[in-house]
This record gives sequence, C-alpha cells and structure tokens, in this order.
Amino acid sequence: MTSPGRGTPATREPYRSTVQAEASDGFRRLLLAEWTKLRTVPRWTLTLLAAVLVTVVVALLTAAGTESSGSGGGPADPARRQIIDLGHYTYLPLAGDGSIVARVTSQHGGGGWAKAGLMIRGSAERATPYAALMVTPGHGVRLQTGYKGDGAGGGAGTAPRWLKLTRAGTAVTGYASADGRAWDRVGSVRLAGLPPSALAGMFVAVPDEVKVRRAFGGESVDGHPRDTRATFDHVSVSPAPPGARWRDRGSPGGPARGPAVGGRTESGGTFTLTGSGDVGPDLFADDDTRTTLTGVLIGQAAIVALAVLFVTSEYRHGMVRTTFAATPRRGRVLAAKAVVAALASLAAGLAAAFGAVLLAAPLRRSNGLAPPPLSDGAVLRAVLGTAAVLAVVAVLALAVAVIVRRSAPAITIVLMVLLLPQIVATGLPLSAARWLERLTPAAGFAIQQTVERFDRAIGPWAGFGVLCAYAAAAMAAALWQVGRRDA
Repeated sequence: MTSPGRGTPATREPYRSTVQAEASDGFRRLLLAEWTKLRTVPRWTLTLLAAVLVTVVVALLTAAGTESSGSGGGPADPARRQIIDLGHYTYLPLAGDGSIVARVTSQHGGGGWAKAGLMIRGSAERATPYAALMVTPGHGVRLQTGYKGDGAGGGAGTAPRWLKLTRAGTAVTGYASADGRAWDRVGSVRLAGLPPSALAGMFVAVPDEVKVRRAFGGESVDGHPRDTRATFDHVSVSPAPPGARWRDRGSPGGPARGPAVGGRTESGGTFTLTGSGDVGPDLFADDDTRTTLTGVLIGQAAIVALAVLFVTSEYRHGMVRTTFAATPRRGRVLAAKAVVAALASLAAGLAAAFGAVLLAAPLRRSNGLAPPPLSDGAVLRAVLGTAAVLAVVAVLALAVAVIVRRSAPAITIVLMVLLLPQIVATGLPLSAARWLERLTPAAGFAIQQTVERFDRAIGPWAGFGVLCAYAAAAMAAALWQVGRRDA
C-alpha cells in the first residue's frame, strides 16, 4: 500500500495497549489513598504504637520476674539447657577408628524406655557429640544421636542382646545380634565435631516419670527420677588401649536432683551399671524466646481493632460509597486496604518483636539466665515470624470486618478464634489440645517456637501456613460479599 501522491509505502506505529499500565498506576494510587487514610487518623497511629508498647512492656515484666533454676547448661551456653545428658557411662579411650562390642544380659527398672547399651562420644563433657546403641524393654534396639530423641530402630529384640558400635572417621554404625555371630545393621550416623580421640563404653539411662496436670489457664509438670540397672558381659574395645582403665561418668547431682545417682561394679568380666536420668532432648525446657514474645497475644488486640476499624469506619460514615464510586472495581479497593493494613501491622510487629527480645535480654541475664542471641536461626525466625503473624492477623481481621460490617462483632470474632483455642487447650487432655491448636488460626503462633517441647502441637511453618489459609479463605469470602452487597 502506498500513500496518495507518494511512491514509498506508508509506515504505521504498532499498537500498544495502555490497559495494564493504567491498571498498575491505578492500584498504586489506591495504595497511596488508603495509606493516606490510615496515617491521617491519629488514633490509628496510636493504636499501632500501643501494639508495640504492650508487647515490649509484657516482655520486660516477664523478664523481671524470671530467675535461673540452676539446672541449666550455664549462662554461656543457653542451648545446653534444652538437652539432658545424664545416666551412667563407663568408658575407655578410643584413638581413631575402632569398635566396642558387648552383650546386654539383663535390664531392670525404669519402664519401657529404660536404656542400656553402648556409646561412642567425643568426651566426658556434657552435650558432646555422641552415638548410642541401646536395648529398651518396650521399644527394642535403637540407635540414637544428637540429643534429638528416638532414632533408627533395629527390631523388637530385648535383653539378652549383643550390640556392636564401630567408628570410621566421623561415621558411627550400630549392629545387633542374638548370638554374637550373625549381625544385623541397625543404622549409621555421622557425628560432626567428633575428635580423633574419642571414648567408647557402656551406659544406662532412663527418663524421669513425669505427670502433667492441666487446668484452664495453666498447667503443672511434676517429674520424679527413676533408676535403672543393667548387666554387660563379653565387653571388648578394639583396638584395645594399652594400660587403660575403665572410668565412669555418673549422673551429676544438684538442687533439682539431689546427690549423684549411679555406679559400676565389676566381677569376673561382668559389669553392672546403675543410673538415673536420660540422654536426649529436654522436652520440658523453657522456650525463652517464645516467653519473651508472649506480649504479642495482647498486642494483637490493637492490630485487630485497627484492621477492623479501617473498614467499618467507612461503612459507618458512608464514605465507602464515595470510594466505590471513584473505583468501581471493589475487589481492588479491598486488596489495597489489605496490603496497607498488612504492611502497617508488619512494621509494628517488627518493632514490637525486636524491641521485646533486645530489651528483655539484659534483664534475663541479670537474673542468671542466658537468652539465646538474635543470631540464632530459630530466634530470628521467631522474631520475624511474629511480625508476619501480625500482618496476616490484620488481613484476617479486615476480611471479617468486610463480611460482618460492624466493629464490635468483628473484633470479638477474630480475637476469639485467635485466643480461645489457646485458653481452652490448657484444660483439655494433651492429645485433644494438640488437635485444637493445629486446626484453628491460633496455630500461627507456633512460628514463635524455638524449642522442641512435649506439648508441641504443630511445626512453626506449618502453623503459620494454617493461619495464612484462614486469612486467604476469609479474604475470598470478603471479595465475594463486597461484590454482591450494596455499599
């Protein structure tokens, strides 16, 4: 095609749609408008500050009322307060690669999780890397390591049982046998930090007898030490250390446990070990970080009130009609409100969580405690996760406000689904309490966990996911409602 009067083809500029650019600019303007609404109302700014202040004040009051029990791992190493390394251990030095073999001939006392077996560990110091192969009356042969509870299983065998642990570098492998000739591999672990010269020996251990009494508003935990006894024969360490003599590492005493318990007797190559206390995680250890962040449960009330009023105030004064007239796509308006409320709550949550942890730490140290540092991965996750939880709570509250359209009912509904499960759970049996906390929005506060405890209902990220799912469902319902109902 040629243009009239010319001999060259006419050129045309390609068409480029401006819809996407206009939509993007429009949403940015919506965000700016909603942010302006939020920041220009003084009481809403004060509400955010109140959430921060309440969280920090509760953390300081909690820290001021705590003191060391003297049973921890020492102020210099807070992680050691989260493990138990007791029982009785009889050992010889093991230079380099080698193995230890013994037969557990009998085992008495302590219940189904009483432990009797072999252990290779880095040293006699508490909380050193270890691998333990054991016989238990109720759970067969087990290979355990890392102070993290139960490990690999080797069948349902009980005493008498032959056991063998071999070391090759940092790898330790366990074997079990009924006759000492045909060996079955139980499992293998790698011990990071295992020194070239380690220890190999026999041990006994047993968990305390613990009773948990739950009542609405709290719980009490009573623990009573138990004793166990086991006999070993055909004990050999290879390569045999020349001139070495068996040494013992017993259960340390202390104000919480009384005098040291445990001992060893030897007669004709048969060893009898008695001991008390377990080797593994302390499932009843205090979660210092979560305790410090407890004030968020109160501070979230301010976040919920802010998010609800951010919506209901416009409905109450009729300003929402003006907003929808200027922006007929109501879903975009709701999305902009949710983003602004979430970001404002996230900022307040970061200030509250970091402030609580940083300001409470000196008080805890002055009371003989050793709070874990922010550089600890679990602590940092708990702090950042707390802020993220408040942001999601704001979205949930905003969505409920759109559905209900009234301030008091919306605030009540959101606070009930967040707080009531945690209160009711304290008066339920542990199994029922776990399910309640897993299936309700209260699961989101699991993000604050930094210690594996007996009453853990759900993992940190899984719990956060449950809260996000509730917020997403509420937002979907709110979007559906806002498009169907009159303003």
